[in-house]
Amino acid sequence: MTATDPPRTKAAIAAGEPGYGARAAEIGARYGIVIALVLLCAVLAIASEHFLTTRNILNVLRQSSINGILAIGMTFVILTRGIDLSVGSVVALAGVVAASFASTSATAMVGGGPYPAMLAIIIGIAVGMASGAVSGVVVARFAVPAFVATLGMLSIARGLTLLYSGGRPVPALTPEFRWIGTGDLFGIPMPIVLFGLVFVVAWWVLAFSRFGRQVYAVGGNPHAAKVSGINVRRVRFSVYVISGGLAGLAGMILAARTGSALPQAGVAYELDAIAAVVIGGTSLAGGVGRVTGTLIGALLIGVMNNGLDLMGVTSYYQMVFKGILIVAAVMLDQARHKRE
Repeated sequence: MTATDPPRTKAAIAAGEPGYGARAAEIGARYGIVIALVLLCAVLAIASEHFLTTRNILNVLRQSSINGILAIGMTFVILTRGIDLSVGSVVALAGVVAASFASTSATAMVGGGPYPAMLAIIIGIAVGMASGAVSGVVVARFAVPAFVATLGMLSIARGLTLLYSGGRPVPALTPEFRWIGTGDLFGIPMPIVLFGLVFVVAWWVLAFSRFGRQVYAVGGNPHAAKVSGINVRRVRFSVYVISGGLAGLAGMILAARTGSALPQAGVAYELDAIAAVVIGGTSLAGGVGRVTGTLIGALLIGVMNNGLDLMGVTSYYQMVFKGILIVAAVMLDQARHKRE
């Protein structure tokens, strides 16, 4: 009991009940990210009269959707003590390949195109999953550190993007394909709808499925997970496939929103995704974290970027603030890990 804590009864002390200071610290650790998001929204609402408008809120959610989808895939990877630095390049690769099947441009389309939007979407997700599978094999089968394996895939995917597109954008996408980035469902923009669907599925998988329990087990103690009968290699391989597939989906949404797939798209997107996951409370040591925290982390970054834009703050400062958030979140994670 500290000097600032109010006195507790002898019975409470004997029972080992935590004091008010300890309870406050526990509440802060559990709900700190939510409190930070609410406080940030309150400050921005006061600073700008345009922040709480329906149009701006939808804009924040739309802008957060791509990073949110990437961050959900990154959550699976980090929960297994991994990292995926390739997702930004996979965004560009999947976007360019999928767009070439949905382009009406004679110089950019695949022969015989444009093809149905659903086929282009399937191809884009398949490209992302294949990229993730390569990283997964290198990490799980050959025990190459995830940082090295995915850093290599970052370069490979970016090079393949430039080779496939010739360094040129893929324009003139069909309206059906663009619908996933510019359309809406019952008034809700499609990027937000897709983000919501990905979140719900990921939440259910991690919270209730056998695979989700295996992900936490592998991240918590790989040796114990192997002894208990879990195929550690398969789980590690699978999370990179998931991350790659979601990166492919994010790449197509980005291309559909902008109307063309750019070979230079997705640069540094992996940093925002990692930031959202770490800020959301997922431990870099693996085995600890929730996709709901990742959701809040992605929204926090989106709200911060939007608020700074509304106040006329340049993007350079946004990078500084984002870096501070990442370092602070990692420091808190390390401090919590040491206590445990």
